[in-house]
Amino acid sequence: MNMMRQLILLFVTIVLSSISWGQVVLVQFIDAKSGENVHNVNVLAKIIVPNNQGKDSLIYLLSSSKGIISFKLQNVSIGTQINVNCTHPIYESYSKTVKTKSLIDTIKLTVLLQPTKLLQLKEVVIKAPGIPDTVFQSERLSVADFEVQNNGDILLLTYPKQLSKGSEIVLFDGQQIINSFQVNDQAQSLTRDYRGNSHIICKDNVFGVFIQNNEIQLGLLPKSYFMQYVAPIVDTIQTKLFLSNFNKDYPAFEYYTFDQMDSTYRVILKIEDELMMEMYRAEYKWMDIRTKMWAKNKELETGIDAEIWVGANYFTQSIYYKEVYAPMFQRNDSVFVFNYPKDRLEVYNKFGESMDSIAIYHHYNAKQTGWQSQLIQDKITGAVYAIYEKTGSTYLGLINLKTGNITEKVKLGFRYVDKIRVHNNVVYYVYRPFESTQKKFLYKENLPYSFRSNKTIVETKIILKK
Repeated sequence: MNMMRQLILLFVTIVLSSISWGQVVLVQFIDAKSGENVHNVNVLAKIIVPNNQGKDSLIYLLSSSKGIISFKLQNVSIGTQINVNCTHPIYESYSKTVKTKSLIDTIKLTVLLQPTKLLQLKEVVIKAPGIPDTVFQSERLSVADFEVQNNGDILLLTYPKQLSKGSEIVLFDGQQIINSFQVNDQAQSLTRDYRGNSHIICKDNVFGVFIQNNEIQLGLLPKSYFMQYVAPIVDTIQTKLFLSNFNKDYPAFEYYTFDQMDSTYRVILKIEDELMMEMYRAEYKWMDIRTKMWAKNKELETGIDAEIWVGANYFTQSIYYKEVYAPMFQRNDSVFVFNYPKDRLEVYNKFGESMDSIAIYHHYNAKQTGWQSQLIQDKITGAVYAIYEKTGSTYLGLINLKTGNITEKVKLGFRYVDKIRVHNNVVYYVYRPFESTQKKFLYKENLPYSFRSNKTIVETKIILKK
């Protein structure tokens, strides 16, 4: 009887030592040339368990924005074979086979991917014709921000000493100041709404700028109203409004359409940085009890998850948090969304219907290229440019909206420029020489392009109530 029990215990020990209920596999993908992580790698893992009578399992995965995939194998034994096949449009394919040697340790693989397509695309850098031309200069005022109007006039947000201590809004026609207006609030920046109208963003309010007979008039808008009802509207085509619910403190948002004819909403695209979202929600696990109780109370009060409350208030303040970037632009009857988390340029028609999805890679190898996660559009021609910066020099990369590629870059004349805008094939920016007492001036350079005008926005006017 005792012998039987010993045999049973021995059998159970052998079984338990040969079966794992949660073997973890972790794979990281790295660019062999730049050392940067590679995301959106397609992975097919084939799991072959010994004596499983051919019942192999397949796992399909896509690497995260940090170039990592992980998956758990259930009920595998020592000697289980894992065939990992990796593919990416601009890297050489990679395959590797490993076997489980332990039932406790995580299987870790580091895959060095060799770039192929990127090596074939040689970078072409050209210089803007001519030298930078001074547009606006003053011995009293520095330029903090600006907006070029459709008629060529320039709206300038200026300040004498510090922007927070007092500012002036100036209308400049390229030769002289036409009109100026004192801003009775702590101004921060200038922005355009979806209709093309300029607004001054201040600490407590937003002022709509209305120009009539060369005179500046300001219309007061509550900042909460502007941020809730005007800022989310990205663009408009006929009766369709294209909106987003973007929040800088949340690593995901949606683009959707609103039909003004029947007042219906429809989501057209969801943007999410999956790895950032995972880290964002995981912050809750490391919080102290008091913070968790506060977050739970907020969840009961608002219906928003406690993890989101903690992520928004704590993780966004860390060096690891990065805002999700996926801008939308309109040209004629097409809408373009640069879905960088998924390496796709999504194209929609004026009804918000998907027309095309193009692979894009001009944001890869940011350390080498100087990619700044910023796109700007020429509101007259509709051309879209990517901004790069290397050793202080700024480059504008013209994006081909049919292929998503950048075939050449234009190098600007000055280093460390700010507030870059493109208007009718001319680039404008704010610049002050390094270690100079000069005020910040506005400069421009002609780009080596002569694109014709295209429809990018529906121009309307702000009606001021007296």
